[in-house]
Order: sequence, then C-alpha cells, then structure tokens
Amino acid sequence: MAEIVSLLLPFFGLILIGYIAAKATKQPAETLGWLNTFIIYAALPALFFKLVSRTPIEQLTRVDFIATDIAATYAVFILLFAIGRLLRGNSLADCTIQSFAGAYGNIGYLGPGLALLALGEGAAVPVALIICFENALHFVVAPALMAAAGDDKRSTGQLVADIVRKVALHPFILSTAAGFAVAALHIDQPLAFQRLVDYLAQAAAPCALFAMGVTLALRPLKRIPAEISYIVPAKLILHPIAVFIALTAVGGFEPVWIQAAVLLACLPTATNVFVIGQQYGVWQERASATILITTVFSVVTVSLWLIVIRSGLLQLQLFP
Repeated sequence: MAEIVSLLLPFFGLILIGYIAAKATKQPAETLGWLNTFIIYAALPALFFKLVSRTPIEQLTRVDFIATDIAATYAVFILLFAIGRLLRGNSLADCTIQSFAGAYGNIGYLGPGLALLALGEGAAVPVALIICFENALHFVVAPALMAAAGDDKRSTGQLVADIVRKVALHPFILSTAAGFAVAALHIDQPLAFQRLVDYLAQAAAPCALFAMGVTLALRPLKRIPAEISYIVPAKLILHPIAVFIALTAVGGFEPVWIQAAVLLACLPTATNVFVIGQQYGVWQERASATILITTVFSVVTVSLWLIVIRSGLLQLQLFP
C-alpha cells in the first residue's frame, strides 16, 4: 500500500495543488491558455517523440494490439450509446457525448507519467500507441456522429477535410509519426537535440497535472447528470475490465502491454469530452460534472487498479 501511495501522491497531489492554486488566486480561465499551449504543442509531443523514436521499430507495428484495445474501448462506447438512446430516449448528440464520457479517458494528461512510473520503460510503446490511435479515432468519430445528428452544419466535403486536417496536424500525431520515422530509419539524434527533447518531456506530466487541477477548479459542479449512475462505473470499472478481457482473449502480448492498456483504460473522463460538448453546444455542464466526478472517484479506483496490477493478478490468463 505504501508503494501505491508513493506512486499516486505525486499525480493526484499535483492536481490538488493546481486546484488549490486556482481557488486561491482566482485567476480567470483565459490565463491557463499559454500553459495548455505549452503542454499540447511542446511538452507532450516531446514525450511521445522520445518514447517512440527510441524504441525498436518491430515493437511499433503491433496492429493486433491497438486494434484489440480500440475494439474494447468502442464496445463500451456502443453499450453506453445504446443505453442512452434505447433505454433513456436521449438525442443522438447527447448520446455521443455521454458515450465519450464513459469511453474516452484522460490518457494524454494522466497516462504517460503514471504508466511509466508504475510500470517502467516497458510501458512506453503501448502507451504511445494507445494515446495516438485512440485520439485519432475519437477525432473522426465525434464530428461524424455530430454530423449525423444534424449538429454539425458543415458540408460533407468540408467535414471530411476538417477531420483529415485535425488528425494529420494534431501535435500528438505529428510527434509520434516523427518518432516512427526516426526509429524506422535508425536516425542518430544529436546530443543537444536529445537533451532538449528530454527537458520538454520531463515537464509534460507536472504541467499537465497542474493544469488539470486548475481546469477542475474553474468548472464548478453545477449539475449532476442522471446518467452519471452508469457512466462512472462504465469508465472506471467496466472499461478496464473490457480491455483486459479483450487483450487476454487475443493473447500474444507482453504482460506489461496489457497492464499499460488496463491502466490507461481506468483513468477518469478526458477533459476533451467537455471541449467536444462545448464545440457543438451539447451536454456541456453535465460533461464538466462527469469529468469532475470521475476524477474524484478515480483517486480510489485507480489506486485499486494499481494494487491489482502490481500484485500480478493481471498476469492470469483467462483464455489459455
């Protein structure tokens, strides 16, 4: 237990510090803009580039791994969508945001630092693959479903062009693609460049976690959605279980890859879910509430998942 606390305290501690700082200083939300810019366009891309570029190329081409992980994630997405649409009669747009709230974890901000600290360098490749490919698919699915719901007024051509541009030019995708190229071509990086990348990468986790705490403080809990009763357990419990079962059923993956995927799956709802809701004017306050509630509950659930992972229980094979 002391080991788990030592792993979690820096992460949730930084979120708490950011939360307290925002409450104490009462800075407007706009002041967070440059920090988010640094995180998204410099620190996290540097981390992804570092992880991928220094990995043997044969480990970067595990299509079976990423396909299985995404299939499990979207199985949870489809389940939540069906519940919202068929049982609760919610609109297509509302169901889209609700489903992302239960299947889109905070993998970009929380994932890399926590996984590397808890699991070591062996988790670097699966973490990078999951973050990049899941984000890329989310960037496609969200506008496509919103267009189907009628909340996206762009023409089909403009919608497709915007989706392609958003995916192709996203800094996470670009940095990972650059890392792939360096690994595949065995390019030797100058020492000065490596040090710059290392400095930026080291700043990624602290800055991202602090910014997350500030963001939570600036989005007070105003409305608790009824859907929270099944979204929270789906995100924090069902999602990691689905990922574990799927990867174990397919088989052939290193235990640390399965552990990394489960750890990323158990993370709370991503702040991007609020951004998507805000972009389309759908389920905004409730998305914000879901992010806050899943983050608070994740202090307990992530701790429990780490205990399960560190105890070796995830190495049990359900499908010999």
